[in-house]
Amino acid sequence: MQRTVVLTVRPTREDAGKLGRTAAAFGAVCDWISGVAFAEGVLRAVPLHHRTYYEARGRFAPIQSQFVVRAIGVVADAYRRDRTTRHTFRPDGAVVYDARLLRFEPKGGYQRVSLTTLAGRVLCPLGIGGHQRGVLARATRIGECDLLRDHTGRWRLHVAVTLPDPTPADQSAGVLGVDVGIVNLAVDSDGNRYTGAQINGLRRRTHRLRQRLQAKGTRSARRRLRTWKRKHARFQRDRNHVVAKRLVATAVSTHRALAVEDLDGISRRLAGTVSRDQRRRLGGWGFFQLRSFVQHKAEAAGVTVYPVDPRHTSQTCPSCGLVDRRNRKTQARFQCIGCGFAGRADHIAALNISRRGLLRAGLFVTQPYGSRCPSASGDVEPSSVR
Repeated sequence: MQRTVVLTVRPTREDAGKLGRTAAAFGAVCDWISGVAFAEGVLRAVPLHHRTYYEARGRFAPIQSQFVVRAIGVVADAYRRDRTTRHTFRPDGAVVYDARLLRFEPKGGYQRVSLTTLAGRVLCPLGIGGHQRGVLARATRIGECDLLRDHTGRWRLHVAVTLPDPTPADQSAGVLGVDVGIVNLAVDSDGNRYTGAQINGLRRRTHRLRQRLQAKGTRSARRRLRTWKRKHARFQRDRNHVVAKRLVATAVSTHRALAVEDLDGISRRLAGTVSRDQRRRLGGWGFFQLRSFVQHKAEAAGVTVYPVDPRHTSQTCPSCGLVDRRNRKTQARFQCIGCGFAGRADHIAALNISRRGLLRAGLFVTQPYGSRCPSASGDVEPSSVR
């Protein structure tokens, strides 16, 4: 199981200068190698190494050979993702460290790290908590690390670690379906709702503030804009973490797997079909982040996540199976025109997602239609969970 641990590096003023000069040199090497790779069409790692290694060592001396090797790998990875444009690298970008360039001191609880710079090694204290220390202690392998400065000027070390695979959780009770949305961030097939009212209110407020600050256009307005953007991103990230944690905890406690909507490419599919305001709301939705958090936490808990087709989940009756757009009376209300089955539309969608998750899991579904679902029968409203 792959994980990333983020640590704070606390160098002295002198050592911080050495790290800054190393980062600038590493960025310059990456940018030069990228230019050669794009101009000459040498985009794979091994041919690119043969073409650029010795010339880079001469051009950017006294940079160490292992930094050049890592720079070649970074550029090759960039062109593996996209070969159509020339990739550029900034002098304040991340520096990639591996086992030859970085060394932790496990004794004492990973309190210090030794980092290679252009002027030799520096030994820096680490800001590390109990959780990060435990992850590093359980790691079977510590891979590459990215060293960079965040927007506050702190040096941060992103450490890739390999952990033992967790014991698979008991999932004998079926599949918990999860419907994601804008009004409610998530609704599960048990009827639990995770409201998005606070996030939506903050998003509307931030949008109005952004319009005023962009119209003003001063330096202080742009600075305030960046501050609000980071604040909103932190709040939304926290809420998505909380929702994902509760969904996985529910699945574990009830011995079920999870089924979520496969919404990849939804913004692209809706382009040109919805209003500008709706595009803005969908663009700031954060459903991909929520989905990734659910996947991340479920993997750590040994819970399987099944992505399912989201089409018609809120228009299909879970009682009789009738699929009709007219079943969706309003944005929030569902009532089947065939059998009269009614309930909240997002809860109905979660029930249908749960059923599709059972099919994905290969479990036999008894009486798929023709019997009323007790958890959504009649007009009983699902409970609200905040």
